[in-house]
Amino acid sequence: MNKQEIIDAEKKYIVHTYGRTDFVLDHGEGVYLYDTDGNKYIDCLAGIAVNALGYGNKAVVDALAAQAMKLIHVSNLYHTEPHVKLAKMLVEHSFAKKIFFCNSGTEAIEACLKFSRAKAKQIAPDNPDKYEIVAFNGSFHGRTMGALSVTSREKYRLPFLPLLPGVNFVDFKDVEAVKSAVTKNTCAVIVEPLQGEGGVNVGTAEFLKTLHDLSNENNASLIFDEVQCGLGRTGKLFAYEHFGVAPDLMALAKPLGGGFPMGAACVTDEIADTLHPGDHASTFGANPAICAAGIVALQQILAPGFLENVTEVGHFLRTQIKKAATRLPVIKDVRGLGQLTGVELTIKAQDIVNAGFKRGLILGVAGDFVLRLAPPLIMKKDQAKVVIENLLPVMEGLSKK
Repeated sequence: MNKQEIIDAEKKYIVHTYGRTDFVLDHGEGVYLYDTDGNKYIDCLAGIAVNALGYGNKAVVDALAAQAMKLIHVSNLYHTEPHVKLAKMLVEHSFAKKIFFCNSGTEAIEACLKFSRAKAKQIAPDNPDKYEIVAFNGSFHGRTMGALSVTSREKYRLPFLPLLPGVNFVDFKDVEAVKSAVTKNTCAVIVEPLQGEGGVNVGTAEFLKTLHDLSNENNASLIFDEVQCGLGRTGKLFAYEHFGVAPDLMALAKPLGGGFPMGAACVTDEIADTLHPGDHASTFGANPAICAAGIVALQQILAPGFLENVTEVGHFLRTQIKKAATRLPVIKDVRGLGQLTGVELTIKAQDIVNAGFKRGLILGVAGDFVLRLAPPLIMKKDQAKVVIENLLPVMEGLSKK
């Protein structure tokens, strides 16, 4: 099929829940993508922060293929080695003591919400009102009904009302407001330490510590959503390490499977001890082939110098854009951690994305007016320089219109 045949067939056969580009991607290598017309792009979105190791990582692909030849799927009714090894690695490098594997970020959030409810019912059986959840404005936690219920943006919520009851939204980083929001009826507080879709908003140690303390005081579970900001994206393995505050539960996904679909709920022993066989399940969770790919991906992220490079490249990108802001009034603010950067603009961010295609850039948005850069974590400084050399002229051209 040629490009136009693919695009026409997509319109005929695929549910129209996405606004796709007018080109067709064909293959990738490292941080680069190529379309069917032979055009080359430097990727600054990584499949929405999924492809941490870029494209064509031989070790990941080989691990997946080798395990698929042995066992490609058996369900969670049986023991397999890969999922135990991956769980052990996550436990050894985080606060968590137990792992539940699933298929996506939104499923990881669902698991965390259910597990929090289970704990609440066990510790407060005489309080039927202990089901409330505190979430935050600017949050994005997924598209399933539970995850959507704790996602604040009305654009995503309105078509599917009514959602899960008992969710209270508070302004992100508003320490005083959250003090009155968390009560004895709260079963969970859910927060992104670094908001992604909501505009790349970075939390603070004071704010997250307040959530931790309030959760403890009210026997509520603290959930960190690190689906986008976890596993090296911020320059540390987990974003919570920047703030010195550990949660009770943490949702992971995106890069966890090395580019293949996988999610995980990471929990303390206290949470795990409230759960029993049959309380929750996932047919495809802990797929042995994907776990094998995930082991290799995590090994590479943990390799010496890897996270230091993430920090260096992310800092370089933000510094260069901040410098340009002095002469480009279209730039209002630049923020982020590691290789997750948000550029707040005076114009629609999608305009920058569309113009970027013509200069060989794959970019993203985080809301209407925030440009998002979340490149593969293997991006080097010389490649980041090419990004800046092409991005700034795009911004300059649009700022003159």
